[in-house]
Amino acid sequence: MRVAHVMAGAVQGGAEGFFERLVLAQHRAGLDVLAVIRREPGRAARLEAGGVAPLQLGFGGPLDWLTAGRLRRALLGFRPQVVVAWMNRAAGFARAATRPGDGWAMAGRLGGAYALRHYGACDLLAANTQGLCDWIASQGWPADRVRLMPNFAADLAGAPPATLPFPPGAVPLLAMGRLHPNKDFATLLRAVARLPAEVHLALAGEGPERGALEALAGELGLGGRVAFLGWRQDVGALLAASRMLVVPSRIEPLGNVVLEGFSANRPVVATAADGPREVMRDGETGRLVPIGDHAALAEAIGQLLADPAMADRLAAAGRAGFIARHAEAPALAAWAAFLDEAAARREAA
Repeated sequence: MRVAHVMAGAVQGGAEGFFERLVLAQHRAGLDVLAVIRREPGRAARLEAGGVAPLQLGFGGPLDWLTAGRLRRALLGFRPQVVVAWMNRAAGFARAATRPGDGWAMAGRLGGAYALRHYGACDLLAANTQGLCDWIASQGWPADRVRLMPNFAADLAGAPPATLPFPPGAVPLLAMGRLHPNKDFATLLRAVARLPAEVHLALAGEGPERGALEALAGELGLGGRVAFLGWRQDVGALLAASRMLVVPSRIEPLGNVVLEGFSANRPVVATAADGPREVMRDGETGRLVPIGDHAALAEAIGQLLADPAMADRLAAAGRAGFIARHAEAPALAAWAAFLDEAAARREAA
């Protein structure tokens, strides 16, 4: 199979991280992969380190007259069987770079409720939750042309722990993600303020809310109990160093970070946003609490800190589910079937 993946996303993000994992995993599995990315040195270096030399293009705004032509020339030279467009901007440029009779199938990969007008040229859509599949069909997209394609995470169990900037005896919690209102780390800070003084929070991520969150931590008297770590690539090490993972998001279509917590055999406490609610079962594979409720969040965290046996049981169940549904092998098999179907649909058209 010859597949071209086109990603015009941000420097950091859940979809962007999964794009890298999937491209490299498919390359290792023997697929002939072309990765086309928006210019970003870090992503390019990570892909190159894994054996995939990406094509970097501008993917600019309405006045970018160059990217579509350059993308078309790359696709004509590579001759993929399937082109996978990741999110709206990539879908628009991939459509502009394609002509009738080119021979490749078009597929769109969605990780949220995106505007479907960008995907009109696609033979199939891949969505990473059943809820999103249902939403796509409710918008008029043919239900027989959308497939549930769960994300996978790296197996992070057994990673050596990172060193966190906390004093001896601290009980470290971990949260990860873009510092944006959708992630609602403000509610998590308010929850931490209700917990005993030995409970500390490592917050790995960067974004426009950092200044406001640092100010809120000061107002709550958290002082040295919160460490803003910035973006980190050593996710397994951070999880290994932490007592549990906390995901306080208001909007979370899937939550790759939840899968990483499962993978690392850590208990997960999350709000009942769409994604966590789909991949977690409250009291069985983790704890789910109402969105925006810092008291409920603090209570769930405190319960697991006070009951290590329960925390271990939830972590073990989460990891078992990860191995069955969200590890690399089953996800790669599902993607292979998806690509075969997309190519077959185009050939039959």
